Amino acid sequence: MESQNSESSMAQESPKNSAAEIPVTSNGEVDDSREHGFNRDLKRSLPAGLGLSETQITSHGFDSTKEGVIEAGALQGVQRTQTKSGPVILADEVKNPAMEKLELVRKWSLNTYKCTRQIISEKLGRGSRTVDLELEAQIDILRDNKKKYENILRLAQTLSTQLFQMVHTQRQLGDAFADLSLKSLELHEEFGYNADTQKLLAKNGETLLGAINFFIASVNTLVNKTIEDTLMTVKQYESARIEYDAYRTDLEELNLGPRDANTLPKIEQSQHLFQAHKEKYDKMRNDVSIKLKFLEENKVKVLHNQLVLFHNAIAAYFAGNQKQLEQTLKQFHIKLKTPGVDAPSWLEEQ
Repeated sequence: MESQNSESSMAQESPKNSAAEIPVTSNGEVDDSREHGFNRDLKRSLPAGLGLSETQITSHGFDSTKEGVIEAGALQGVQRTQTKSGPVILADEVKNPAMEKLELVRKWSLNTYKCTRQIISEKLGRGSRTVDLELEAQIDILRDNKKKYENILRLAQTLSTQLFQMVHTQRQLGDAFADLSLKSLELHEEFGYNADTQKLLAKNGETLLGAINFFIASVNTLVNKTIEDTLMTVKQYESARIEYDAYRTDLEELNLGPRDANTLPKIEQSQHLFQAHKEKYDKMRNDVSIKLKFLEENKVKVLHNQLVLFHNAIAAYFAGNQKQLEQTLKQFHIKLKTPGVDAPSWLEEQ
């Protein structure tokens, strides 16, 4: 009899477990209001001997058809919320944008520090650097050629400016001779000859000016676009080389130190970073080699055509061979603007 009383009292006390007393509203949220008391009274009215694993509490909302269900299984404290209105949405852990930016800044600062240390070590002669002798020699030649081509470009631009001024002066002089030829009857022929000569020189000068300007435009494209684009790739290659050497040095220093539980994760991480920067360095080196090869082929082709044009135009001009000068421009498909005629509008071009 006493055992039955004790079991009855234990059965009455067992629903007081904290996992079974958690009330749920129609939205699956914890509510400490009137449904709390309703559920507590309902649990106390359960028959004695009903185990916790069999307990199921259903709370109905007064203003909603939704219901929330709590099942107390073998693992206490685990809640499963079900709604009849639709599937349950589990929210992932919210990422903090500020923390992501802070992590990016930290990685950037660390990488900058390693690269700066590597550069200083190389300048002081204490750090080692990776050198591709063949590639470095090609890069040095390219930079030296760029300076020489820029000098040719400046001189050609100066020649174009001076020639333009001379052609302008010759045209004005020809107009002055022609005017005097009409007003001076006794020197009509003499002024007329000089007027024709100056006008012919001005016309040939304009033709030569067109050839020189075409030469300048082509060399300018080669120097300031094609070569400059290759040098930008070279700069990226040099930055990748510095990063590669910086992480290589860092890995070598860690390998020289002790190996224990604290240093092994650092060594593995350093090995991973080193391998990533090595792949980047190899890729950039390959890109530079390919661009240098294509640049050399393009440079030879462009300069060959432009040097032939420049030579033939200059020679024909100073030889007074107007026909040869015009033929040179036709050969290179150079169109000259007619003096005093504006460029056609876009409607006319269409």
